[in-house]
Amino acid sequence: MVADTVREEQAIRQLRDRLVENFGGTYSVEHIEAMVAAGRQRFAGHPVRTFIPILVERYARQQLEAKASDGVGEPDAVRAKGAKHKAELGTGRWAAAFGEKWSGRRRLASVAAVVGVLVVVTAVTVALAVRKPDPAPQSAPPGTSSLTLVRGVVGSEKMSFFQDPKVAEVLARNGLKVEVDAAGSREIATSVDLGKYGFAFPSSEQAAERIQRQRNVNAKYIPFSSPMAIATFTPIAELLAKAGVVHQGPVPTFDMAPYLRMVGNNTRWDQLGDNTAYSVRKNVLISTTDPRSSNSAAMYLAIAGYVANNNTIVQGASAEQDVIPTVSRLFVGQGYTQNSSEGPFDAYLAAGMGPTPLVWIYESQYVDATVRGQIKPDMTLLYPSPTILSRHTLVPLGESGDRLGRLLSTDPDLQRLAAVHGFRTGDAARFAAVAAEHKVPVATDLVDVITTPTFDTLERLLDGVGKSYN
Repeated sequence: MVADTVREEQAIRQLRDRLVENFGGTYSVEHIEAMVAAGRQRFAGHPVRTFIPILVERYARQQLEAKASDGVGEPDAVRAKGAKHKAELGTGRWAAAFGEKWSGRRRLASVAAVVGVLVVVTAVTVALAVRKPDPAPQSAPPGTSSLTLVRGVVGSEKMSFFQDPKVAEVLARNGLKVEVDAAGSREIATSVDLGKYGFAFPSSEQAAERIQRQRNVNAKYIPFSSPMAIATFTPIAELLAKAGVVHQGPVPTFDMAPYLRMVGNNTRWDQLGDNTAYSVRKNVLISTTDPRSSNSAAMYLAIAGYVANNNTIVQGASAEQDVIPTVSRLFVGQGYTQNSSEGPFDAYLAAGMGPTPLVWIYESQYVDATVRGQIKPDMTLLYPSPTILSRHTLVPLGESGDRLGRLLSTDPDLQRLAAVHGFRTGDAARFAAVAAEHKVPVATDLVDVITTPTFDTLERLLDGVGKSYN
């Protein structure tokens, strides 16, 4: 789906350039872009996307030619201001008539006609493939105030990305200004009022699926991902290596099976043999967020449930009931937990290993902190074995949110900046280059990765853990 989105977006950008070249002397770029946007909106619901760029260009070109033949153009002052509302006037009736005409053709089309369309699409696709690459996007002219504001609610681990001035600059070049609020991913899906937002951007497909169900939205974008990881300190890693939990190497791993046995036996840090680094009288536990509100804790639960279920994905009522007592101990023994992943990781960075010897995080948080110079020499990163890949999923709640989702998924500058902030994109080389430049010992090839349980199973596990708090 991501590849299809990329191809469609590239074709739309190229047809926009052709229209600007043909009609730029009569209309402003903003006016032409508005015609393209109107065409895209008209065909947004069609499941078969292959020939959508052709239809959009036909719509925009016919509308622009009709106005030009009538001698209707934009005054220079209007073009200078980039007045988008004017571009939208009078397009509604034409778009409706065009849509009805297209719908009728679809109902009456024969197999031969469909084949003919696909032949044309193939020819256009080949023609697009030999065009020169799109030029780099240019900054908006000074004084331009035609940015579209889109507000969203995102998982806290993505706040530094959206607050990056370089990200804002790229978005502005594409006509968007983005403002975001932070919340736990499960909070976004269950309790946040989404009516005031143009997009929701939780950290998992499960939370996104719930939002899609509630809001009756089919579209989604997955511009980047991040595996789950554990932030700790070198003395803690060495201590747990002696206990058989951590396996040292170029990329150290944290074995979840012996860890679960430790938790089941209420093992304390001061009970570990040859412990001079962290001899404290509290249980060995990874610090997490609240599983009732945060996706990162839900991913922790999914991994622990898999291991507790004899290394099998939990499914069925019997398996759910069997693992709930084991996985609940991972959470209730922590005491107070925060709602989003930013809180525990900030405590890790600021307070040291005293209060937070082991913290459950997204890999991206550690890489991002390294790039920003926040990681101290005695800090280190572990990968749980097994781990889970958290696929950050944007659900558009309006047209501007959809534009943002497409940009984040396809714009090379935004994809590069996502890698700088620690996220894995479709181009593995980008992420590897960032990690190598900043000497972050990341796992370049993730092998021991499991999938999450079904949406309903994970919800029942989370409900079971929630009841254990009482």
